[in-house]
Amino acid sequence: MTVVRRESRWPFPALTEWLEAPLAGWLGLGPVIRIEDFEAGGRYVVRAELPGIDPGKDIEVHEGNGVLTISAERSEETSERHRSEFRYGAFERTVTLPRVADEDDVKASYRNGILEVSVGLAAAKPAGRRITVETGG
Repeated sequence: MTVVRRESRWPFPALTEWLEAPLAGWLGLGPVIRIEDFEAGGRYVVRAELPGIDPGKDIEVHEGNGVLTISAERSEETSERHRSEFRYGAFERTVTLPRVADEDDVKASYRNGILEVSVGLAAAKPAGRRITVETGG
């Protein structure tokens, strides 16, 4: 397993991830989907913690323009209770995909409260090449 450091298209990528991190929930900025990401077997993998959600109707996964977006919604059950630390409502998390991600090769699965989205990785393109300068005669 290789930890991935994504290349962002925004000038302050760390700020975006910090705001979407669990700290955002503590600051009252709304519920957050906790994730982990890594490369394995030629794929970029994002695992999202989404327990107690029906994946068929409450989870949406979108990709486009180098960004993966995971959205989910947990509905509150009506019952009399004295205390609840459960989070209800809409959740969303965006992740910048690696530059070599093949956006036509995306798979998603849900097991035991974990959504796993994997994206195929194309072979890395060289950063550049040397061009021979010809001399005129």
